[in-house]
Amino acid sequence: MPRGMFLGYLCCSAEELFSWRYERDFHMRLILFDCDTANRIKFHPLALSRPIWELRTGMSSLADKLIAKTGAAQVSCFVPPYMAEAYRQRTDWPVNDLTALSDGDLLIINPRVRAESFHLPDEGPSQVGMSADGEMLWARVCAEDAARLNRGSIDHFLSDATGKLPNVSAGLPTWDYTWDLLLANGEQLTADFAARGRSGIEGTVEQPNALRGGEKDIYVAPGARIHPMVVLDATDGPIYIDEGAEVQPFTRIEGPCYVGRGTILLGAKCRAGTSIGPVCRVGGEVEESIILGYSNKYHDGFLGHAYVGEWVNLGALTSNSDLKNDYSNVTVVLDGESSVNTGTMKLGAMIADHTKTAIGVLLKTGAYVGGMSMIVGTGGPLTKFLPAFTWLADGVLSEHPDKDRLYKTAKTSMERRGCCWTAAEQAMWDEIYLRTAPHRKMAVERSKG
Repeated sequence: MPRGMFLGYLCCSAEELFSWRYERDFHMRLILFDCDTANRIKFHPLALSRPIWELRTGMSSLADKLIAKTGAAQVSCFVPPYMAEAYRQRTDWPVNDLTALSDGDLLIINPRVRAESFHLPDEGPSQVGMSADGEMLWARVCAEDAARLNRGSIDHFLSDATGKLPNVSAGLPTWDYTWDLLLANGEQLTADFAARGRSGIEGTVEQPNALRGGEKDIYVAPGARIHPMVVLDATDGPIYIDEGAEVQPFTRIEGPCYVGRGTILLGAKCRAGTSIGPVCRVGGEVEESIILGYSNKYHDGFLGHAYVGEWVNLGALTSNSDLKNDYSNVTVVLDGESSVNTGTMKLGAMIADHTKTAIGVLLKTGAYVGGMSMIVGTGGPLTKFLPAFTWLADGVLSEHPDKDRLYKTAKTSMERRGCCWTAAEQAMWDEIYLRTAPHRKMAVERSKG
């Protein structure tokens, strides 16, 4: 199935995406690589079930931005083996296909590279761009040099390229943690809106309504419908309402903001710096947050400076804290043990795919919520680190007793949106279950005191 049609990773059509490219003949094959290294934990829990380049900031994914920047027409990719088959069902790119490494000149890019800072001529000698700590950020490999490198695996190829080809200091800004994408979301929304080059009303805007700011800073796409009694406030940033979206009465949207295709806002307070992907249902207050897609927050409750995956359902009054009472920097626990200082005072929860919360769930500042989790409120803030496949009820954290039941719920959720739960998807989650077992065991034992 073509990329962007299975889980809605793309927020634009291929024609729109490639219209953003530089006007030049890009003759190299673009290779995106996301190797199964220890550093991937910096993008957990969201990246456990997807390549890092499928994370979104602004109106588009990291992959979209790199493709648009380079102008690439041919793209291949390498992902951790456990998610390869599931990802093949979501994209029309070759996945983990080693023949791509012998198919002409190559431009190889680490998805952590910030696309707006990437300026590499596609013509020139082979060379490898390295970060200050010795990580490959990009490589330009001519066909004749690629033929000399070890193509037994992507890891061997990259290692051989680093050892045999000239290394240069890349000096490029990178995405280092998931929360970097959140903190940059407002500026990325503004840049993406300008790159898209669209403004005005092509959908339906019913009266009465209030459009604040210049019309050049608002775009309502064909098929989008804005009900009466809606405020679109673009005084501090642009607003993009994508095709088929519906904004119901008593919703206020502050720019910069993106509302994805087929998403419905139900009396929402959508604060500046928010990106909502396709086919979501959102009410209550959302501030400077990213929702990848296909997730529900129908009811009142606060979601602030949060990153939410797909197929998440947040029950009524579920809220997260995004500011500590002493205004100190927020810390996040990624491995169940050590805290990472995020360098920011404002950070909410990171909530992975297929997580469900009951009514009244309260999430701590910088909370980590793994995928396939079920959370029942206790009346107070919950533990800060909730690994995948956990069940929290009555203040007690345990491993979910029935993994098959979780899969059945996932299947039902996806079918309700016209998508499929496949054997490959289940096999990927089986591996995630195994990979997260040590963290889950540790968190459960800690919960018992």
